[in-house]
Amino acid sequence: MIDHNARLKAFVKLGTFFQEFCEFANNNANSSENDISKKEDFSQIVSSAKNYNGWFTKENVLLSIKSWGDLLTEKNLNTWLKDYNLSSNKKKTVALILAGNIPLVGFHDFLTVLITGNKAIIKLSSNDKIMFPFIAKYLTYVEPTLQEDIVFTEGKLENFDAVIATGSNNTARYFEHYFSKGPNIIRKNRNSVAILTGNETTEQLEALGDDIFMYYGLGCRSVSKLFVPKGYNFDTFYKSIYKNHPIINQNKYANNYDYNKAVYLMSEFKILDNGFLMLKEDSNYGSPIATLFYEEYNTVEELKSKLETDKEKLQCVVAHNFSDNEIIFGETQKPQLWEYADHIDTVSFLITI
Repeated sequence: MIDHNARLKAFVKLGTFFQEFCEFANNNANSSENDISKKEDFSQIVSSAKNYNGWFTKENVLLSIKSWGDLLTEKNLNTWLKDYNLSSNKKKTVALILAGNIPLVGFHDFLTVLITGNKAIIKLSSNDKIMFPFIAKYLTYVEPTLQEDIVFTEGKLENFDAVIATGSNNTARYFEHYFSKGPNIIRKNRNSVAILTGNETTEQLEALGDDIFMYYGLGCRSVSKLFVPKGYNFDTFYKSIYKNHPIINQNKYANNYDYNKAVYLMSEFKILDNGFLMLKEDSNYGSPIATLFYEEYNTVEELKSKLETDKEKLQCVVAHNFSDNEIIFGETQKPQLWEYADHIDTVSFLITI
């Protein structure tokens, strides 16, 4: 018999640990002395994460950990789960294939599988392979019954009842072929866009900078394209996002900026450039690092029709008074527990299969 409440409390304790760890990592004098040896161990892991993925700077890793620390409270978890009948769930083994584009990007799937009373067999991305084992170790430390239900594997996935896999459009074709015989959620490439009208406040555009630059724009919730009215003047936009200019001091970002700029110039593409972000008019959604695509629109109705047609390509639409499902400026990287990737309710999926 699965004790769902015990699992919930384990994740609450993990959330507290995450919050205290961020204080500890930032050398805060008020940091709690609880689990000090575990914080020291986790600190070494956070510091070495960059060796596996050059984009995983300490700042970005701590940003992700703090976000999860803020989410994993008893109130948030209960609010998220209150409308589901978890007791109806028959325990099953779920294979998780996790991405590694931003730190702990697969944590929501990991959390959902375990908190609904299931077993997780986890195949980690080589880009994010050292933090999850520590987290699993901490969870089994506070709730030993979880030990048999968290399994990491580097080999072929076998003996599972369902699969949740995240990858590119190319890997998704492989996943769909290989896992088509059983229940599955296969996630492909998605991108996020922002709708501008020219009436945005400076505060809104400054917040949009967070949507664009957090995690270097590598997440599916990162804004990679703007839709702007014909004749839009980008001066105010560029002035508002200037606070993000230190990003060019990050070597990997700077290298991508230099490379993509050279490609555009050699190809004689028309671009706008402020020294750390290029704007290129393009009909595609996924822009390269240090580049933001933009596209002009004639009417709001026409744009709504286009985005409805392309909704399977989109993760977030940032806007103000554009649609019921819009996300406000600055909030794309702060989803609540009940805001599901690709808008697929993974809790319902797990308890009904």
